[in-house]
Amino acid sequence: MKEKEEQRLIALKQIEEEIYNSGTKCICGIDEAGRGPLAGPVVVAAAIMPRYSMIEGVNDSKKVSEKKREELYEIITNEAIAYGVGIIDQKEIDRINILNATKEGLTMAIKELSVRPDLIIVDALTKIDTDGIAYRSIVKGDAKCYSISAASIIAKVTRDRIMRQWDEVYPQYGFAKHKGYGTAEHISAIKEYGLCPLHRLSFVKNIIK
Repeated sequence: MKEKEEQRLIALKQIEEEIYNSGTKCICGIDEAGRGPLAGPVVVAAAIMPRYSMIEGVNDSKKVSEKKREELYEIITNEAIAYGVGIIDQKEIDRINILNATKEGLTMAIKELSVRPDLIIVDALTKIDTDGIAYRSIVKGDAKCYSISAASIIAKVTRDRIMRQWDEVYPQYGFAKHKGYGTAEHISAIKEYGLCPLHRLSFVKNIIK
């Protein structure tokens, strides 16, 4: 590993290292993918990484290419002590709103873990049901904490794979390309073909008059 990358990872692990040094034994990072798209689920991932894990390339998923994320997903899920995923579909998002759906997915992801952590660190969310586990909310945590970055990659790859599968069912919308986000191409397709069952009705009100 190049020295520059090693230094970046050490910096990314600084907050967690301080938590470990205070006596915490097991930390779980949590992040989500898909709060903003017009279609598809929101996916929340929880990842417990070994304290001394140093996977080259781990970063906020938005800073990593799709190809690299796929590679990192395999390494992260193999190396993780435990990981869990919560998937909340578009109907539930419409029913309870995206914030509550994200919180529901978080609780689901925690309950999927095979190991119970001592502390959860989460990107920005508060007032969450962590199944009784203590938590810390860290603003921009996916760019500041290694295990949140790892969780962000699991969440993003899981969601991207779901959207690629849906692309085969509804090819006219281009889901494989934009993953349901409100790109000009996607909005144009909605105007041409109307909505499909994957669309979040609460998100497309201004597009479909």
